[in-house]
Amino acid sequence: MLNIARLFGKSPFAPLQSHMKKVGLCMDRLSDMFNAWPKMDMEKLEKLSNDLSRIEHEADISKNDIRNHLPKSLFLPIDRGHFLEILSVQDSIADKAEDVGILLALRPLESFHHFHADLIAFFKKNERVFLDAKYIIAEIDELLESSFGGIEAEKVKTMVEQTAHKESETKQMQTQLMKRLFSEGSTLDTATFHLWMCLINEIGAISHLSERLANRIRMVLELK
Repeated sequence: MLNIARLFGKSPFAPLQSHMKKVGLCMDRLSDMFNAWPKMDMEKLEKLSNDLSRIEHEADISKNDIRNHLPKSLFLPIDRGHFLEILSVQDSIADKAEDVGILLALRPLESFHHFHADLIAFFKKNERVFLDAKYIIAEIDELLESSFGGIEAEKVKTMVEQTAHKESETKQMQTQLMKRLFSEGSTLDTATFHLWMCLINEIGAISHLSERLANRIRMVLELK
């Protein structure tokens, strides 16, 4: 379990950053799965998926520990509710990474082979949106030092806008992938078609949640 007092001794946002490290590890493991996916080594994919689930469970424990031991009287430079909401969105990204990992290890997707590279590229684009949000969380300490204003706040606002732009691009890519799936997937059996569709939607949710996380930080800046 986290030592909340020790973490808050470093920074009021240290628990969020500590939890984000676990979320980042979930995304790292999912990236490993996509790197291994083209070979359709289901034993390796299942092993990576199980490891991802283990890390996600650790992130859940971290989230619950922070929630359960966050003193109501503790001074925070942001509203306590906003703090917990940011934590919740972070954890949702770890959940979504696990969901995608489970789908990748569910059954071989050797048919429709030309679609593999497109799905991997789609994941990489979603991953970049997540990495932007992760960096914004890492910058919270700098915001604190500047009292949530000045050059640092403007820098983060710009980063949030860039994150939103990238997320918009992933939506466009998701739409194109879905159109291709529906126009070219008539030869697929129902289960395989459904699995492809689920993968596209679940991967797309990663960038959506990441943009939502970045926007929560911007909301905090606007309230200051």
